[in-house]
Amino acid sequence: MLEKLGNDRPPYDEYFMEMAHVVSKRSTCLRRKVGALLVKDKHILSTGYNGAPKGFKHCSEVGCIREKKEIPPGERHELCRGLHAEQNAIIQAAVFGVSITDSTLYCTSTPCVVCVKMLINAGVKEIIYSGEYPDDLAKKMLRESNLKIKRFK
Repeated sequence: MLEKLGNDRPPYDEYFMEMAHVVSKRSTCLRRKVGALLVKDKHILSTGYNGAPKGFKHCSEVGCIREKKEIPPGERHELCRGLHAEQNAIIQAAVFGVSITDSTLYCTSTPCVVCVKMLINAGVKEIIYSGEYPDDLAKKMLRESNLKIKRFK
């Protein structure tokens, strides 16, 4: 016989944020493990984690140029050989023909400026995050945008 479900079910924000943290475990980045989910109407549309493109050696195999050059987080994104979790979630949705317009991004970190611009143009309506990423321009652009953003506590 099935037991009745109690009130111990997590609220949706907690549920999806926990999944974003699980997704981050697949990250191959040496500096920061990030996971992202794009969700609409309580359904997961796509996931992503940060790491090298498909078929490329992982940073754990070839090293991190940003680490070697002591580049602070939030700077010189173009030197990183990996894609960000948010970028991979957007790309995964595109590959499978899934519209992410009006979706919510659950991410273990606030997005960088490159990801913010992509999320804005992709029509994402909200970002829910658990950790901070030091990118002042990203924060400024988020304030100028129509994107809602909130920290998960």
